[in-house]
Amino acid sequence: MTGGGLIRSLGGWAASKKLRLNSQDRLKGDEWILSDSDFVTSILTEANEKLDRYYEIKSQGYNIEKVENRVMEIFGVDKDAIYSKGRRKIQVAARSLLCYWAVRELGLTATELAKRLGVTQPAVSYAVSRGERIAREKNYSLVL
Repeated sequence: MTGGGLIRSLGGWAASKKLRLNSQDRLKGDEWILSDSDFVTSILTEANEKLDRYYEIKSQGYNIEKVENRVMEIFGVDKDAIYSKGRRKIQVAARSLLCYWAVRELGLTATELAKRLGVTQPAVSYAVSRGERIAREKNYSLVL
């Protein structure tokens, strides 16, 4: 917020100085912008959990090839079935789960994955959503 909006939302300079005296010199949010500090803190905690998960997966040696192997194991298909343009139900499910894990777990961008799969970026984004639903419904996990 510019122009002293945060100071105004705290009740002016006098109120902000009292906060500093109470050792609360940092606020993590402003109700005018995002919400209160509890909301912002919960979002930051969630982001840290995602980062922790990302580093855990990377430290275990997971890369796109390992994700491909896990998907092939689950669906009993070969790599060509995942990367071919077919629309058979099993191919779509396998490709979707690959997209979900590659984007959400490995941190690949949808654009990077789209180039690899030979599809558009929006197609990968839709596949990520489908893959998330498949993983949740079938209780699939990337890490055994």
